[in-house]
Amino acid sequence: MRAAVLHGKESLRVEELGELPLNPGEVRVRIRAALTCGTDLKVYRRGYHARMLTPPCTFGHELAGVISEVHPQTRGWSVGEAVVPANSAPCGQCPRCRGGQANLCDDLLFLNGAYAESIVIPARIVASNLLRLPAGMDFPDAALTEPLACVVQGLRDLRIQPGERMLVLGAGPIGLMAVALARHAGAEVSVVGRGGPRLERARALGAVRTWENAVSEGVDCPGLEAEPPDLVFEAVGKPSMWQAAIRVVRKGGRVNLFGGCPSGSQVQLDTTRVHYSALTLLASFHHTPETIRMALSQIHAGVIRASQFVDATVPLSGLPPLFQQMAAGNRAVKTLVEVDR
Repeated sequence: MRAAVLHGKESLRVEELGELPLNPGEVRVRIRAALTCGTDLKVYRRGYHARMLTPPCTFGHELAGVISEVHPQTRGWSVGEAVVPANSAPCGQCPRCRGGQANLCDDLLFLNGAYAESIVIPARIVASNLLRLPAGMDFPDAALTEPLACVVQGLRDLRIQPGERMLVLGAGPIGLMAVALARHAGAEVSVVGRGGPRLERARALGAVRTWENAVSEGVDCPGLEAEPPDLVFEAVGKPSMWQAAIRVVRKGGRVNLFGGCPSGSQVQLDTTRVHYSALTLLASFHHTPETIRMALSQIHAGVIRASQFVDATVPLSGLPPLFQQMAAGNRAVKTLVEVDR
């Protein structure tokens, strides 16, 4: 099979690989849609991911497809079923799993290899995080399940109530998904982000106000002080934006520091503001089997569609130059990778 193989920092090549044999509990999926992701760009720039992969390796983790092979000892699945796998599965046994925090599992098993013609789904993921697609669901829509599940987790943690005002910092894929889900939950949503086209997309998804802002330099939103948000969802992952999120939320407000900052980052907090304004600070991470299923349900209900986020398409052979363009500042929200081309 053909697959994109990461060899190190900004070194990606499409190669011909042999298909791995299946072990008990596993299935093979013929990939029908794979999507680019900001996390994959970070991995490409860095050349590795300490928790998820070590080069040389296949990578990419947003995918959907059709089961093409089932190990004889794998029960409950059949060739031809349309499925979406999560990119991880918890162990179900550690203290975090037993305590209802499966996203913080001490032994999360990760799955990478979406940028390929096929992929082997490990037994643990088959058992807990491989989902059948509802009839008629398009594969690009289904491939949004994993990132959407992370947003579902983040907004659940924020406990949005209908009528609350939420400010989203960042108009990338995660920020835009947060706009759509928060609006669906009844919140009044505003957005700060870079680039007119992305803010236009935010308005199309339900944002009532937008501000174009060099987000790396903080937040400057005329009028926000008079009506500060009840909630802030930080989807940039920069220390300056974490600080801005805490600065602009109302007294008694809630902030989700969702965007992961580079390793080793430090943030200075205004302790007087945090304490005397009784702020609630959250930091959501990853997803759970429950939020994976909730995400797929939202896609099935039409709350989220790939057409709202995917604005480019490339063949698998075009993936290496695409990542070069992304590293240089390509502003596409998401790109659909056609792995059979």
